[in-house]
Amino acid sequence: MGNNTQSARHYDLDWIKVLAMLVVFLYHGSMFFNSFDWHIKNNIINYTYIEFFSLLVGNWIMPIFFVVSGMATYYALNKRNSKSFIKERLLRLGLPLLLGIFLLSPPQVYIERITNHQFKGSFLEFFPHYFDGLYLEMGGTGNFAFFGHHLWYLLMLLLFSVITLPFFLKTKGMAAGKEFNERHYLFIPIPLYITALTINHVVNLASWGIIFYLLLYIFGFYFFARESLRTFVRKIGALAGVLSILSAAAYITWVFFYGFPMEISLGWAVFMIIRVLLVWNMIFFIMYLGDKYLNVSNRALKYSSEASMPFYVLHQPVIILLGFFIYNLNWTVPVKLILLISAAFLIIMGLYEFIIRRVNVLRVLFGLKAKQGLRDGPCVSSDRARHQ
Repeated sequence: MGNNTQSARHYDLDWIKVLAMLVVFLYHGSMFFNSFDWHIKNNIINYTYIEFFSLLVGNWIMPIFFVVSGMATYYALNKRNSKSFIKERLLRLGLPLLLGIFLLSPPQVYIERITNHQFKGSFLEFFPHYFDGLYLEMGGTGNFAFFGHHLWYLLMLLLFSVITLPFFLKTKGMAAGKEFNERHYLFIPIPLYITALTINHVVNLASWGIIFYLLLYIFGFYFFARESLRTFVRKIGALAGVLSILSAAAYITWVFFYGFPMEISLGWAVFMIIRVLLVWNMIFFIMYLGDKYLNVSNRALKYSSEASMPFYVLHQPVIILLGFFIYNLNWTVPVKLILLISAAFLIIMGLYEFIIRRVNVLRVLFGLKAKQGLRDGPCVSSDRARHQ
């Protein structure tokens, strides 16, 4: 494959990551209003359109990130040796994670404790207690969020990168296989079914289990990074879209009428299979849409692709902080929703545009590369200095 093909593939991945990041932003905005457990809840819960949106995207949005991350790892290892790859991961994942753990998570835990009547006092009085016990669940007694709350994805991706690297380096050629057909579409997700029906019931993280996410990351490297995938998704994409709609309808209908099954039973097994079908088909459908409509690069992509990491790091703390000021106000849900989403977006993008992207130390802390000629102050942006 020539460079044009590889570049086009990267455009697809960048667009998918940017758009998925916006979906995560909206999803966490919806968590303020829906009936699911979260750090802070509005005084009025919406059980209709917001609940529907949360169910619609919550099942598959993080699996998309891990598949795309696995693909990105394959492309990165084609350009870097193992030492530079690990160094880059430590800088671009580890530093934002530490920033989240020690600076951005304490206010989130404080707001959760205050609104749940688990603590009384100012934030300065609470901060020493942030290190009391491990934060393991919402409403628990431990405060230290060692995974950075919403930044658990960075922690998992960093761990996955380290533990899979030796295997990826030895078997990288498998990901460049030429043959691919419908049998792979049916049989490759079998480990996902098994994981969802066993380990995932015990070890759960953000809707799915850690092993489930690890498998998706590995599939991204070996399976979705294949050169033949683009041809395959053009063939199977429309069918995957139909199956996504059907499985999403079955999943949402089940939850609305029967709730989430908690005990292991035949019904629970069927429910988990529906969820896996939704994830698997949605991944193919999104890849299909990306290939068909997002195979382009422009200034909007370049800007938003760089902004996506700081946006991800900041979005939940900003939403929770804004929610803290409005959660008890007697405003309607639509008014609060519009205010929360629009204000959070403007604050995050304002912080990025006017501060983070213009100060090298902040760029590095938020997972970006330092720019040449940029010190600890504003500078004129240069496309030539930008290095992806």
